Amino acid sequence: MELDGKVAVVTGGSRGIGRAICVRLASMGALVYINYVSRAEAARETRKKILENGGKAEIIGFNVADGTAVTDAFKNIVKEAGKIDILVNNAGITRDGLMARMKETDWDAVLDTNLKGVFLCSKAVSKTMMKKRWGRIVNISSVSGFAGNPGQVNYSAAKAGLTGLTKSVAREYGSRNITVNSVAPAILKRK
Repeated sequence: MELDGKVAVVTGGSRGIGRAICVRLASMGALVYINYVSRAEAARETRKKILENGGKAEIIGFNVADGTAVTDAFKNIVKEAGKIDILVNNAGITRDGLMARMKETDWDAVLDTNLKGVFLCSKAVSKTMMKKRWGRIVNISSVSGFAGNPGQVNYSAAKAGLTGLTKSVAREYGSRNITVNSVAPAILKRK
């Protein structure tokens, strides 16, 4: 698959799975916008890796849980690049703890980033994708959203909600040639 001429935004693209996604999309020809919220140096490292391999990348810092910041960032990307073809909603945080001891602020922080952030970013990109009648949205979920995980009631709830969000948005946008899918990675335990 070639992505020459496509513009991709990857939230939480500065490290881990997000970094791997950025590098892969760039290797396929896309111009990748690497989002970060607090690790600017890691985002620069991701961009450097892409550029060293002949790819194209830009860095854009914003908090996916802040509606105004998201709207402004996506407007700026469209103004600069002319469009957004691909959105990978990868940004996520954990604030683990048993439910009986979990602080409400830890619940809110995880739901805001891991679920509300996907809503805000998908909404912000939808206008440009609907106008072109083409787009790809990929939400990075987790098997925790299907099976639950002790000590991660907030994370599991957010990822379970992401499944419902993905299915609903896929039905809303499918007739406009915008696909919306979810990928649910798991940690492999070695024997």
